Formats: sequence, structure tokens, C-alpha cells
Amino acid sequence: MKKIFQTTLVILICIGYYPATVKSQTKVETISVVSQRNAGLFEKDEVLDITLSGNIRDLLYDRYDNAKSHPMQLLYLNDDSTQISLKTQMKTRGHFRKLKENCTYPPLSLSFIKSDTLEASLFQQQRKLKLVMPCQGDKYIIREWLAYKIYNLVTPLSFRARLVNIKLADTKNKRTTGPFLGMLLEEEQQMAKRNGTTGVTRKLKPGQTKEKPFLNMAVFEYLIGNTDWSIQYQQNIKLVAKDSLELATAVPYDFDHSGIVNAPYAMPPQILELASVQERRYRGYCTSNMNDFNETIELFNRLKNDIYNLYINCKLIDEKYRKSTISYLNEFYATINNPKAFAKEFGYPCDKKGTGNVVIKGIRKD
Repeated sequence: MKKIFQTTLVILICIGYYPATVKSQTKVETISVVSQRNAGLFEKDEVLDITLSGNIRDLLYDRYDNAKSHPMQLLYLNDDSTQISLKTQMKTRGHFRKLKENCTYPPLSLSFIKSDTLEASLFQQQRKLKLVMPCQGDKYIIREWLAYKIYNLVTPLSFRARLVNIKLADTKNKRTTGPFLGMLLEEEQQMAKRNGTTGVTRKLKPGQTKEKPFLNMAVFEYLIGNTDWSIQYQQNIKLVAKDSLELATAVPYDFDHSGIVNAPYAMPPQILELASVQERRYRGYCTSNMNDFNETIELFNRLKNDIYNLYINCKLIDEKYRKSTISYLNEFYATINNPKAFAKEFGYPCDKKGTGNVVIKGIRKD
């Protein structure tokens, strides 16, 4: 029931409750804020207007490995149009998207400073957040957001995401930039706490994690065409467990190098010998008994309409991308429901001459 409710929220946004449409990659109409005074940040999906205020230039130019925290303010409007200002510390983060030669804006990390205003705000449950900024056009932000929504359907042990309409107000040079779309991501500890778990930092192999959740996760990564992940190095993977005695569960994030997003800068790791990110490769461990996948395949077949509806009904994506994505999803479902094709694709890690067991550390081979 919870999964259906979450899907319905997304569909409502796309078919009529979303108050503006994206005109281009960088221009977005003004979006009226639907404030949620007593609701959590991720409980609704309406795009939220925010302004980041402070020395923006120093923040965005600080893309070094030892990036410093910069005092900033995050502003938004509550339900009676009163402006709420929250004190934060922000710094650049990430690896590939942090580099200026790759992305226009670097991803940011937000740490909120405790205050009475924060405790009465939309961000009351948050202490830290990740903010994904547009790299090469904000239409790719929307595509990655939809990938997060797919995995939210698969399991609550997933990162929640919310689209935001961002303005940058530089208080030093009195210049305002934007608006453009970004995406707030739930912080790891908050995701773990919401699911009654804690983070696991020790190194593990895929077979040392919970089997069913791993298979669900790995098939999801195959569905979206993402190969840039590994359990061993926790590359775009977080591990969580209820306690030290329980097997860990793998939770994926960062999907901008996936085929379903198809960002212009995205390339598969060379060692995998793939033509493009849209060429799928199953990267789970070798499973000799294909029946181990039965529950996972049943799950994705049950979710099929919900997954398709994310794209069919959404007004935020253009028709060309909608059609190409539906075709991409069709290929996935044709494969998992054809025993011969399924065995070939998901048995690939058992091929000792293949690249199914390459361990990814960033975009390098271990």
C-alpha cells in the first residue's frame, strides 16, 4: 500500500498537481511552494523553491579535495508565504561531478545549524543533506530523480530524493543566478534510522550481504543500465544492518552514469568492454541456479505498471525521452520474461572469460 501511495504522489505531480513545466535545460518557470509545516521534507514530491545565500563564488570555486565548509543560508517560503531562513554550512563534495571540467556546478553537502527556526521548519528532521546540482543541464537531474523513484518502489531501504528549484544569491557581488533544478538527497544516517538500521563500514563481498535484497538491487542496476557500483569498495553503495549480527543490505545511489539517465558525459568503465552506458551488463555474483531470481523477477513484474507510469504520466520529461525510455524498459522486461535470454544475461558473471566479475573502484579496475 505504501508503494502504491508513493507512486500515486509522483503521478499526481506529473499529470496536474505540478505547478510549472521545464522550458529548457536551464530555464524553469517560477514554481509556487507547497509548504509542509508538520510534514517531513521527503513526504511530498512537489518541487520546492529554495535560495542559497552567501558567498556563492567562494563556495562553488572551492572544488579541492580538502574543500572547506562555507557559512550559507537556505531560504524558502512557508505556507503563509513567510520567508524562512536556515543557517547552514555548505561545501562541495563528490568526485567526477566535482571537477570543473566535467560539470558546471559541483554537488554540495549541507549541514544545518541547530536552532528553534530549524526545529519548526520543513527541514526539522534533517541535520545533513546532499544537494545534486545540474552538471550539464537540469533535464538530467529529472532523469536521475526518476531513477531514485523507481528504487523507492522496490524497497523502503532506499534513498529518498526531492526536486528543488534553486536560486543562488551571492551576497558579496550582489548577483543572483537561476532558477534551475537540483535534487536534495536523504542523508545516509537518516535513511538508515528511518529503516531501523545503522551504517556498516567494514569491507564485504557481495555474497556476504543479504541475498534477496542484493538480487533486487543488482537487477535494478541492470534495469537502469548502471555498471558504476561495487560492494567491495562501497562504490555508489551504502551498507546498512539492524545490528552487528545481521547480514548487511546494500543500498545504491548516484545513478547519473546509468543508461536510463544517458548523461552526455557518462561512459562505462573501459574494462567492462561496453559500447555505451545504455548497453546493459548484469554485475551481480555468479548464480548457478536461476530459480534464485524467481522472487526478484516476480517483484519487478508486479511493479511494471508503476515503473512505466513514472515516465508515461510525467510532464517534466520531453516526448522523445519518454519514448526512448519506454523502449529501454521494454527491452528489460522482454529479457527477464524470456528464460533463454534471462539465463544468458544474468548468468554472465559465471563466464570466466567475461567481465562479469570485474570489481569497480570508481571507474577503475581493482
